[in-house]
Amino acid sequence: MEFRNLGRSGLKISEISYGNWLTHGSQVEEDAARECVRAALDEGVTTFDTADVYAGTRAEEVLGRTLDGQRREGLEIFTKVYWPTGPGPNDRGLSRKHIMESINGSLRRLRTDYVDLYQAHRFDYETPLEETLRAFDDLVRQGKVLYVGVSEWRADEIERALKIADEMGFDRIVSSQPQYSLLWRVIEEQIVPLCEREGVGQIVWSPIAQGVLSGKYLPGQPLPAGSRATDDKGGADMIKRYLTDDLLTRVQELKPVAADLGLTMAQLAVAWVLQNPNVASAIVGASRPEQVRDNVKAAGVKLDADVLERIDGILGPVAIRDPEKTGSPAKRP
Repeated sequence: MEFRNLGRSGLKISEISYGNWLTHGSQVEEDAARECVRAALDEGVTTFDTADVYAGTRAEEVLGRTLDGQRREGLEIFTKVYWPTGPGPNDRGLSRKHIMESINGSLRRLRTDYVDLYQAHRFDYETPLEETLRAFDDLVRQGKVLYVGVSEWRADEIERALKIADEMGFDRIVSSQPQYSLLWRVIEEQIVPLCEREGVGQIVWSPIAQGVLSGKYLPGQPLPAGSRATDDKGGADMIKRYLTDDLLTRVQELKPVAADLGLTMAQLAVAWVLQNPNVASAIVGASRPEQVRDNVKAAGVKLDADVLERIDGILGPVAIRDPEKTGSPAKRP
């Protein structure tokens, strides 16, 4: 396993992170989830990403039970706050009340005294940004959080947060967690240049585009049974944008590229996002341990310029690049 600094911070994280969105406590039984985490640990993964909202808080519980007994200093545990975790009006968002209550719940479920990174899962237009950043800074001072980050924020929102932190003497954001893959490149125009300038690193999710870049979805063929595309718990909604014959045909054209490099298509997809110097880690999920073992082989892979050009010639024309498609909620009038 290779390690990179998270942004300009001193925190080193594994190039491959293990994430449990749409798996632990949901698609995957706990015994299988435990095997996946153990496989990640065996392969040298030290960075684990989750969120309070995943599987209605159950994902944090499963991860906490699975990591219990591991040397805590040898792990980087990340979680997030924003989405509803209860029925009340204050059980969501980035108010001081919700942040303070949510971190306590996350720490209890994760069976730890602190998290290495606490991330604002989306931007909250109903809470003053100063209130959110002060609450995060207080958690750092209390030792419950070591670093703070964001997920799916627009470039202007990240820039505002950095400016306020500098003005008020708060700890700065060190990370951004966006979707990023060969097919979803919306961070490249605005977010990456800003973050490179400001010392903010990317921890990217869905580098295999919900499995599309593994090559298992074939043009004109039925969807594989048990795949993400047939999951009615949320996976199918995320992946359907990619299930066109033109796009799937182009993905198949990556097979000889991967073969020439001695990589699987999934390994090629993960390795590609890691070529971006602003990316500190790629999050992979899994329902089976062998998927983890396969994906981690992308760590340390270097792709030459001619390979990158060849890949871009195949998928560049269908890649989504519009920065307005960042997953931050729609701006309210």
